[in-house]
Amino acid sequence: MRITLLQAKLHRGAITACRLDYEGSLTCDPDLYEAVGMRPYQQIHVLNCNNGERFVTYLIEGRRGSREMQVNGPAARLAQVGDRIIVLTYADFEVAEVSAHHPVVRVLNERNQFT
Repeated sequence: MRITLLQAKLHRGAITACRLDYEGSLTCDPDLYEAVGMRPYQQIHVLNCNNGERFVTYLIEGRRGSREMQVNGPAARLAQVGDRIIVLTYADFEVAEVSAHHPVVRVLNERNQFT
């Protein structure tokens, strides 16, 4: 049997842009997602702390050092610049691996800097 657990979380990042006319995704500074082990094109869950919206999309590499978190495509209607979001990834584990697993979590401030 396998079980799905939280793999990584970027907690309370701030949306820096919303771009409706772009391919659906979340563009993110690699400095942010690499710190928790996320990868470009990986499926992510985005939770908007301001309005309660939740959506599933994938990660796109942004400009390193930019601190950007840009919501693209149809999901851009679910967020506004300045909204605080939680970005999550999950992974499947064998039951025997569960007790040794610890998700990687990093908390961000309103400027998308690690606290």
